[in-house]
Amino acid sequence: MAERDDLLASIATTTADYREGDMPAPTPEHVGRWVDQFDAGVQLPILREVNHVLKQTYLSQEWIKGFFSHQIIHKDMTGDNAERFWSRAHLLDIQQNGQSQTHIRRLFGESLLEQCGLDIDACGAAGGAYIYLDDVIFTGGRVKSDLTAWIRDAAPAKAVLHILVIATHTLGEWQCTKNLKEVAAAAGKEIELHVWAAARIENRKAYRNVSEVLWPATVPDDPAVAAYLAQQGRFPLEPRQPGGKPKIEIFSSEEGRQLLEREFLRAGVRIRGFCQNPSQIMRPLGFSSFGVGFGSTIVTYRNCPNNAPLALWWGDPNAHHNHPFSRWYPLLQRRTYEREVNLDDFDF
Repeated sequence: MAERDDLLASIATTTADYREGDMPAPTPEHVGRWVDQFDAGVQLPILREVNHVLKQTYLSQEWIKGFFSHQIIHKDMTGDNAERFWSRAHLLDIQQNGQSQTHIRRLFGESLLEQCGLDIDACGAAGGAYIYLDDVIFTGGRVKSDLTAWIRDAAPAKAVLHILVIATHTLGEWQCTKNLKEVAAAAGKEIELHVWAAARIENRKAYRNVSEVLWPATVPDDPAVAAYLAQQGRFPLEPRQPGGKPKIEIFSSEEGRQLLEREFLRAGVRIRGFCQNPSQIMRPLGFSSFGVGFGSTIVTYRNCPNNAPLALWWGDPNAHHNHPFSRWYPLLQRRTYEREVNLDDFDF
């Protein structure tokens, strides 16, 4: 029991500032209540792997502020005079859905004032670059939507646009940048586009064997999973071949990765079964339009993305006992909306 207790405490500590001020701080008892929903024989292995993965992919407020603070002196972007670059830059505040940009912009503004003595809202001059800040690109849908409207309606005829994020997922980044270039061309505008990210997480189908998201290598022998897979139409699961060598080491081992893929897939299918008519994009390993789900393991202190496995975020212990949310206890309860399946409320 000592190892279990240590792991419960470690996971609670790693996620200590999750939705701080918005909900109770995570405790070992909270983590234990979550993992108790899995079969007894896999609970300890799940705790080991989740503990390892979250140490790689949980982004605390302190870490995020430190990351963006460092970008202020990113010479590849700013050149040799960071203060001049940022004094002329236009830091966009154009996010249509969600609040992540507002929070990131606030943290960035604090660092900009500390390092350069600049007020973020007073920055901006003719000819200065345009900066779109956010935390993570998953499918790129949010960035694409925000910047499509900006390019068409507000961007000058010629501009340099920097998208500055902590991480991207490769498929989403590719789709997003391709679309934005097409939008700019159609609008007759010359937009020089750059995407800056500390990590690019591989999730393209052609590279699934070296992917860095949860992408099952095998399908568990489970009747509910088999029934779900049989109902899939376009873009069904194409398993990866185990043993690939991802560039980013998120999982402790192939064995640990397959454990999470298997158990989160089973739990996600079970969760879908709680809903009378679940949306097609509500897939076991996270909201997505293909396979068994997006499979991201990135979580920020502000929220858990719906592109992460349902087993991590689905549910609400305060929901009415007849509501589907009452039937699963979440580890990282997501800040949701009344219309959980309204696609505009999600990053996908």
